[in-house]
Amino acid sequence: MLEKECIQSRGFKNTVVDQEVIGFQFDIRLMYYRGLWLSQLRPIHIKVDGEAVRLEDISWEINGKLYKQDELKEIGDIQWNVLEPASIHVNVLGGLTIGYHDIEIDHRFSSSYMPPNMDEVLSYGNHKRKLLLVS
Repeated sequence: MLEKECIQSRGFKNTVVDQEVIGFQFDIRLMYYRGLWLSQLRPIHIKVDGEAVRLEDISWEINGKLYKQDELKEIGDIQWNVLEPASIHVNVLGGLTIGYHDIEIDHRFSSSYMPPNMDEVLSYGNHKRKLLLVS
């Protein structure tokens, strides 16, 4: 079940590959009444504890598959369903320390039925939440 907030409290954890912590991840929900094609997503901007994350260190996991931000604009045949969270992966060697962290995102998308000059008018931009990392 999804929480009301965009940034979900479940799914916040360090990412481990081959017994090495390579970053962290958290889930977000789509704050829109219908699904979106991946090409409608704009790059997400993230701050962790007030510090900006480089765009090239961010990937999206949708339907179990990882996508770099610059790949999304080319993918018009895969949809992010409104009832499924997306996992946002951040590459940072060593991940985050156990404890509370302030996660802030600026996340926008285009609406397929709006004219280009109003491209992102229905986006719900900034979201912030304090999350607890337990492992």
